[in-house]
Amino acid sequence: MKYFFPSATKVYMLFLVAVCLTACKQEKNTVKIENVLVWTPYNDSLEVASNATHEKERMQFKLIQSKVLDKNEVFRPLYNAVSEFSEERYQVLRPLILERPITAIQEEIKEGTFTYEELTLFYLKRIYTYELDNETSLHTVLALNQKVLEEAKKRSYSEENHPIYGMPILLKDNIGTAEMPTTAGAIALQSNQTDDAFIVERLKERGALILGKVNLSEWAYFLCSGCPLGYSAVGGQTLNPYGRRVFETGGSSAGSGTSIAANYAVAAVGTETSGSILSPSSQNSVVGLKPTIGLLSRTGIVPISSTLDTPGPMTKNVEDNAILLSAMLGEDRQDEASVAPKEETLLSASGSPLTAQNLKLGAIKSLMESDSIYAATIEKLKAAGAKIVSFTPPEVAMDGFLSILNIDMRNDLPKYIETQVKDKEAVKIASIADAVVFNNQDSLLRIPYGQALFEGILKDSTSAEGLLEIKQTLENNGRTFFNTALDAHGLDAILSINNYHAGFAAVAKYPALTVPMGYKTSGEPISLTFIGKQFTEAKLLQIGKVFEDLTKVRKIPEGYKD
Repeated sequence: MKYFFPSATKVYMLFLVAVCLTACKQEKNTVKIENVLVWTPYNDSLEVASNATHEKERMQFKLIQSKVLDKNEVFRPLYNAVSEFSEERYQVLRPLILERPITAIQEEIKEGTFTYEELTLFYLKRIYTYELDNETSLHTVLALNQKVLEEAKKRSYSEENHPIYGMPILLKDNIGTAEMPTTAGAIALQSNQTDDAFIVERLKERGALILGKVNLSEWAYFLCSGCPLGYSAVGGQTLNPYGRRVFETGGSSAGSGTSIAANYAVAAVGTETSGSILSPSSQNSVVGLKPTIGLLSRTGIVPISSTLDTPGPMTKNVEDNAILLSAMLGEDRQDEASVAPKEETLLSASGSPLTAQNLKLGAIKSLMESDSIYAATIEKLKAAGAKIVSFTPPEVAMDGFLSILNIDMRNDLPKYIETQVKDKEAVKIASIADAVVFNNQDSLLRIPYGQALFEGILKDSTSAEGLLEIKQTLENNGRTFFNTALDAHGLDAILSINNYHAGFAAVAKYPALTVPMGYKTSGEPISLTFIGKQFTEAKLLQIGKVFEDLTKVRKIPEGYKD
């Protein structure tokens, strides 16, 4: 593994050393570097130019590097501690941590092989190594918890702890946490300080370590139309570790997907309204679960739609997904959709002795005809003993879907700002209308790809009565889309690809689990997505584990193996 100083010219490195020698103060072999650069901005014009002819228009980027995020502010506070974590120790721990499930990591800690502090340093070293190198940076880390190592030192293993105890977790930066701002990638929210979101409270109660915040498609990809996935004014352009500037990151939980693909943490939390967990999980070959609406609280999360929003776990394997999901459970009286789930059922789900022979799954005929990897996967499942029923879903209308998002966000954002934002003067907006005006004051910096969707919110004239009718109609249509086959054939789940049917699952309020299925000839990841009825997460996780054990296709991105 290369040393984690940023890739720069020799002149810059000499400058850095000189500053350290002349301006830094030695105390007990620890270098004070308050005034030293650990990262230097670079000229991204060549990268932008090289993408100008990309076959996907929305990957013809206008910029890569954030124009507002100072990585020195992000990375300097923990730089000393990470510097002192030796390369030799990192290499000893690498096979014991990299790509390993939470249960295996906990077993190593139980045996005294390493500590929770070393586990945290291991992931921090990876983040510093790759994110401070402008040739490997995924532009995915927006903030680091400066107290995370102090917190890790206090952790000690106990059989009584939840499996998430001591595990470093990254949060999508629309999820509130007291240690860091919650920006949703927007300059308007760059100074937004909040308390912990409900799900973050649950994670902390169970001993998880909040490692930092990661980039996202700004305003959860409900700002601009046709703009790049994974772009935000605060964080810049998130890149896919399987092909930087070649493959899309998926959105809007781009940072959650890319960071876990590159092994920057044990797991990450994303959010979805329609496809925003499924898409980046699929594009980055990680396991992502979009739960039933209400299974996880939304309190403290920057909203799009109180009807359709949900957070969800994004992990390297199905077992970890069940663990992270269970750690966030809890009934939230501030969220009217919240329910009281059974944690134990979910926690044991991925360890169930379910086999392929027990499964009855629905395969969509059009996908079998159009996608060779999907078709080959269906054959693998059949060969393993699963019963496959091929079917064609009924055609159902999705008219009015955009109005749900428009009207909900117009109503829900002011409520979020009123109830969650601590310093209203620092945020400076109180509504979508305010945000549109704010962005127009410096459109090149704040909205280089425009804000067509925000402008559409203001133009939507759907009435309250009309909105209720749309919601009910689409919920019925979404359920008809899946239930026709689920009920007629007694299916355990329906098989889709990536986020292809995320919209139908969204309006149906059904859960969807996506698991790595393979890689296209280009190297781009592709995933199999399991969709079931409300509150069937435990069953989907069981099925996903069977599929994962059968195929074992996930691999670390080539440039992020060290």
